[in-house]
Amino acid sequence: MSKPKRIIELNPHGIALLSGDEAIALAALHCGVTLGTGYPGTPSTEILETFADLGGNAQWAPNEKVAAEVALGVAFASGRTLLTMKHVGLNVAADVLFTAAYSGVTGGYVLVCADDPGMASSQNEQDTRRYAVAAGVPMLEPSDSQEAYDFTGLAFEISERWQIPVILRVTTRVCHSHSSVHPHRKFTEPLKPGFVRNIPERVMVPAHARPAHRRLRKKLAEIEEWNVENGPNWTIPGSENLGLIASGVAAMHALEAAPEAALLKLGMTHPLPMKLIRDFAANYKRCVAIEEGDPYLNDALRAAGIALEPRLESYRFGELNVNRVRHLLAGGEEPQTTPPRGKPPQLCEGCPHRSTFSVLKELDCIVAGDIGCYTLAAMPPLQAMDTQICMGASIGVGLGMRHTLPEEQARRVVSVIGDSTFLHSGVTGLIEMAYNTPATGHVVIIVDNGITAMTGLQEHPGTGRALDHSRAGRVVPEEIARALGIPNVQVFNPVKELDRFKQELQCALESGMLSVFVARQPCILAFGKIKAYEKAIAETAGDCACAQPVAE
Repeated sequence: MSKPKRIIELNPHGIALLSGDEAIALAALHCGVTLGTGYPGTPSTEILETFADLGGNAQWAPNEKVAAEVALGVAFASGRTLLTMKHVGLNVAADVLFTAAYSGVTGGYVLVCADDPGMASSQNEQDTRRYAVAAGVPMLEPSDSQEAYDFTGLAFEISERWQIPVILRVTTRVCHSHSSVHPHRKFTEPLKPGFVRNIPERVMVPAHARPAHRRLRKKLAEIEEWNVENGPNWTIPGSENLGLIASGVAAMHALEAAPEAALLKLGMTHPLPMKLIRDFAANYKRCVAIEEGDPYLNDALRAAGIALEPRLESYRFGELNVNRVRHLLAGGEEPQTTPPRGKPPQLCEGCPHRSTFSVLKELDCIVAGDIGCYTLAAMPPLQAMDTQICMGASIGVGLGMRHTLPEEQARRVVSVIGDSTFLHSGVTGLIEMAYNTPATGHVVIIVDNGITAMTGLQEHPGTGRALDHSRAGRVVPEEIARALGIPNVQVFNPVKELDRFKQELQCALESGMLSVFVARQPCILAFGKIKAYEKAIAETAGDCACAQPVAE
């Protein structure tokens, strides 16, 4: 572990005021986590940052799949690992998770996945609870910071007891809301790291995977029995007229919205404690599940024959709050309200991306865009981005349009991707471009601002700095492009060399040559910090010949 930069201060009663993200990080430290890894994504980003500040060993991976694989190696070596990401990141990591459920683990493997009901900073409202069922892994859902702390430790205990990955599902409200935490440190001791060969359980060829699947289902049956008898679920008695079933922050809304009702709060929501739920529901004239997002509880309980009131479709959208829960319990459609108009988000004043997109708009390009702060170029006044789907999609989508459109239109297609996003999942798109080249060629523009700006100025493999801003290896996008044989690779300062950039882009569009342009200028918000990080690195390392300056 590194030297801590932050100490959690407790009041005289041994209590601290923490966000859910901070509580998870503190629990990870107290659980003796060997390595925390993940990819930044709101609302999960602060977990690893806090863990590192508290002295934990943490690192950013290029993407969530790589992070999940590194975490699995830690768990195979009997270490404890904390893996963090937002809900859409689990799509990237799913390939690892589904088979890791079969292979099992030795050390504790806890995947913290932060969902974003209401899409405060996301492109969809995906519900991770569906992933827990599909992958066949246990899932815990804390409702406040204390439970975020407690359930992190419980997740490691469950993972090591049944040798299985565990999902800790949190949501924006739990991640970013602050509540009191008593950090008791009453967690099981970690195993001693070491490797024991177990080819039948760690090499998932079909002959090994078939019995592994049976072992997984047996584990889940045992965990359900444990969840019924000893799981982190509790009941508040109330009127026999109304029983509520809820998990996560929805349980807190239910408590306030209907204080007279009985409440079964579920802490482990996969596998569900069906006997416990069935016994609870039988005692009430009316039983309602209160939940955000998909009707996960509604579907599962009604399918099991439990007399549950169906939920109206309108309640699957956005976050719940106390008033919405009251409307839900009153029956009927909730009143439709028009949110107050706010100022549309825009790229920052002085952002180097502005000039790049102004040229693309001037040249009437069809722009396949990507995930990052530069996505705001789709908004007024620029309106210079035509598609944006998921991390890394810009290159593939652009290639698809190039293969399909009439030549006049195809020659106008450009893919734009950020530096962090390119290293996350754009490299394979560039390989596709080199391998299956459209007849009209293609142009990729990497807008490199030297940081992962959208999620709060985190480092990535292209910055040359680690999570704690110390020196790390640096991956250079233009060198990747040249190694793939892209014939026209150029680097521009999009502010100082705007005319040259425009001229070279026009030439590339007309010629049909495969081209990668790197528009490199530091983020205006990060420029001072980058300079400070590089200065600190230089002072620590001295005049090392291998130093690679990254703030240009």
